Amino acid sequence: MKKHSGMRPQDIAILLKIAAKGDTPWMMKDLAYELGISNGEISESINRSMLARLIAQDKKTLMKTTLLEFLEHGLPFVYPQQPGALVRGIVTAHSARPLNENILSSEAYVWPYAEGNVRGQAIEPLHPRIPEACLKDSLFYELMALCDALRVGRAREKKLAMDALKERVC
Repeated sequence: MKKHSGMRPQDIAILLKIAAKGDTPWMMKDLAYELGISNGEISESINRSMLARLIAQDKKTLMKTTLLEFLEHGLPFVYPQQPGALVRGIVTAHSARPLNENILSSEAYVWPYAEGNVRGQAIEPLHPRIPEACLKDSLFYELMALCDALRVGRAREKKLAMDALKERVC
């Protein structure tokens, strides 16, 4: 195993993909295929997450409470994001489900994506392959959008996002 040099943004996406699978058994090669991330990077990510105590020693069991604590208290500081230029893309943060059901806003936040159908301020995803992976898995999409709300939202959006994450992950 390589030396642990800290978490990487794609580690969060991989952990949330595992969370989206719930009790469904998974293999690393399945995560690689579904996320568009190499098998080697999935393996290294799982090892980093194990050292960070976000996944158990068996490398299969998600440490849900610890993950939620990290998302709430660490994610906005470790992977902050400022909305950027107006681009076409896929909605995220408060512009996507489930937050768009409770928050009305004239400004949309989007992941830049050429085949997207909404124009809004750009939010860089935690990994470039996230938009494509989210189009194939609606629960994973919700989890990633909620994380973006933690990264760019105000206090109210962050509280709603954490409540929704707890409901979906636990």
